[in-house]
Amino acid sequence: MKITVLGASGRIGGLTVREALARGWHVTAVVRDPARLTVPAHPRLDVAVHSLTDPSLADAVTGRDAVVLALGPADLKPTTVNSDGTRSVVTALHGSHTRFVVVSASGLPGDGDSLFSKLLVKPLLGAVLRNGYADLQRMESILHGAPDVRWTIVRPTRLTNKPAREQVRSEVGRDVRRRFQIPRANVARFLLDAAEDDALVGKTVSIAQ
Repeated sequence: MKITVLGASGRIGGLTVREALARGWHVTAVVRDPARLTVPAHPRLDVAVHSLTDPSLADAVTGRDAVVLALGPADLKPTTVNSDGTRSVVTALHGSHTRFVVVSASGLPGDGDSLFSKLLVKPLLGAVLRNGYADLQRMESILHGAPDVRWTIVRPTRLTNKPAREQVRSEVGRDVRRRFQIPRANVARFLLDAAEDDALVGKTVSIAQ
């Protein structure tokens, strides 16, 4: 597999790069500042410096088997990081066979939400994380409006830095019930698994442990 990881200097992005290299894949790590990339140099690792809105980003994502977008805001301020990155990748991938897997959040509203989540949990999360969630909702809307892009939206629950565990619970189109956290290392693994799973094309899948 030949993949590109956007947000490679972030926590999930860095773990995704490491996991892909461990699987024997070739990785292009897209960053704004190479000094922030924590992954050591590797024969199958290329580092590309691009802005998310620069047309040159297309050079880093076209011709790949998969593109993984693992971006996240650094604070609670208004942001467009996920929607900007997604829009640029969608423009580059229209009509291609490349898989596009993005990280969203289980706190966003969903069709399969329980009454408790719908009326209490998610409104509270939405109030606190409203700027980041607004950006993620724009990101998901862009993907739903791109039927000729082979995308998958991955919605993890609360992220931890615990070691990866063997099993991950997943649900397509609804939250994983009564599961409230997941290690970032497991999210990274799932992103790569999803990139190889054509059954998840055009799907939103929630993951937890």
